[in-house]
Amino acid sequence: MELRQLRYFLAVAEERNLTRAADAVGIRPTSLSQQIIALERDLGTALFVRGSAGMTPTRAGARLAEHARAVLDSARRARESVREQRTPRVAVTPGAPPWSASALWRGIAEPTLEFLDMQTAEQLPALREGSLDMGILLLPTDLSGLDHVVIAEAELGVLVAAGHRLAERNAVRWADLDGSALLWFARSAAPGYHDAIRESWTRAGWQPAAIRASAPRRALFVAELAHGGDVVALRPAWDVRPGDGLVWLPFVEDSPSIRYALAWNPADPAAARRLRMVADLVRAERPHASAVLPRGQRHPASASLGSDRVAPR
Repeated sequence: MELRQLRYFLAVAEERNLTRAADAVGIRPTSLSQQIIALERDLGTALFVRGSAGMTPTRAGARLAEHARAVLDSARRARESVREQRTPRVAVTPGAPPWSASALWRGIAEPTLEFLDMQTAEQLPALREGSLDMGILLLPTDLSGLDHVVIAEAELGVLVAAGHRLAERNAVRWADLDGSALLWFARSAAPGYHDAIRESWTRAGWQPAAIRASAPRRALFVAELAHGGDVVALRPAWDVRPGDGLVWLPFVEDSPSIRYALAWNPADPAAARRLRMVADLVRAERPHASAVLPRGQRHPASASLGSDRVAPR
């Protein structure tokens, strides 16, 4: 029996409704139902009476609920005690705005702050379980059970090598990309963002000639654009850096956007207040002038520094 199972069980026992309980713990109702069935199988007894009115704890379920509250409360107090002593842990998804990590470091003001390189989908369970204090992640995503502040939003444009057939344009239409392959990423990294951008290019009437799996490391990503033939990526303007040999082109119309949020678990009220202040600081410090050039201008190499990993594209 795991703490996670007890937390799921207690949510159902208190809500007496699978859908509401699933919303409370941040998982799908079908997954929650499977967890409850597995727990009943492990204990060898029914924990709920299931009916049209919802789920009512059995006598065994009511007894387990008492123990579960005590165990989870003890675990919470132990976790909070340890958190006071441990190094704050902050995750940043690959390709996050170059200024965001520095602003976070200044805002938290902890010399031993630990930064982790984690995809959006990896951050969510860690934030909910308390093993991660804050995370910079891609939207849209399922943030149930978490607080968040949007810290950056920018239009996506087309990133190509300087020698690409489109590189001399000032701007592009989706139709200009016909015949081009797209450097793209695995849906498992950020499902919500992945689906939203695919819907954007489908609505615009474009389909890539091929979709190529993109390397997570920036050096390989740049090499793929430079030597991969007629290949493009969809990225914000800040992804151009000195010496990359890349050109960023805005869309004339129907440009999709990328949004990043700073997310945290509000379960600890004192920590949540401090983290919200940090989030406001990060949002306030974002540069406004350099995020995206006016429409119709090619983006020169910028001096922004960031991770050597690139975001899902």
